[in-house]
Amino acid sequence: MDFRFTDDQLTLASSVRDYLEGTHGPQVLRRLDQEGNRDPAIWQGLVEMGLTGLLVPEEQGGLGLGLVEAALIAAECGRACLAEPLVDTAFVGVPWAVARGDLTGLEQVVSGEKTLAPAHVINPWLADGHGDHVQSVDPLRNLAKVESAASDDPHLLNLGALMCAAQLTGIADAMLAQAVEYAKIRTQFGQPVGAFQGLKHQLASCSVAVEFAKPVVWRAASALQDGLASASLHVSHAKLAATDAAMLTAETAIQVHGAMGYTYEVDLHFWMKRAWALAGAWGDRAFHYARVDDAVLGGTFAIGPENTFA
Repeated sequence: MDFRFTDDQLTLASSVRDYLEGTHGPQVLRRLDQEGNRDPAIWQGLVEMGLTGLLVPEEQGGLGLGLVEAALIAAECGRACLAEPLVDTAFVGVPWAVARGDLTGLEQVVSGEKTLAPAHVINPWLADGHGDHVQSVDPLRNLAKVESAASDDPHLLNLGALMCAAQLTGIADAMLAQAVEYAKIRTQFGQPVGAFQGLKHQLASCSVAVEFAKPVVWRAASALQDGLASASLHVSHAKLAATDAAMLTAETAIQVHGAMGYTYEVDLHFWMKRAWALAGAWGDRAFHYARVDDAVLGGTFAIGPENTFA
């Protein structure tokens, strides 16, 4: 079986990356942080690209694409530290509604007039939802807590965790790129710190962790898209791998910046805080580790070479 992305999938992801790089740079993040976190022009741009309707069936005016494409785009949203609630609405809320057969109002989602904010008992914090507003470690996330309306649907949990994992890979990529660039200009003992072997090894370890997490995320997207019985195992594996890669990269990037990455003056702090926020969203590390443990040691799924290569 060919697991490579198609040219169309890669072109779509590249187009989104180019758009976000041109409209959602660090200077925009700073402006949004000061002016209320949202910019209708940015949201309208996402709508015009068709991203709000990516997973909406064609009969309701959408593109009718799948979770693999959505995961690729979610990674680009993480890379740009996108403030708008695109992922929560279009890549979590929409497929959950479609899976339940609830197609009401999807035309308004496609047009950008409506956002969906699904809550789960594991994750009762809604992006741009209505309820008791809570403060996030990430200043660009507008959250509301609505435990009374939270669902316990495992498919919703898997969708949310998968898209968190995808965003975390993009966030890690962005933080690694910022660390590498800063290592070229920060000097100690008369030379760039990036020339020191110890720092090179740390950055290389981050790169390995991120690149090893990506195929796990894509595998989870494919499993959930295909409705495999083992999808929850793959999703939890993806959330763990992506979280660990992002947290390692955040810690290393902070060190590369001389511990200044925590400060508001350094752009890195936006991505670092988003990584911290998403690490605990849609199930923290302990929750997903328990799901993997149950699958591997508890016998929930058949694990081992005799099953993999049967």
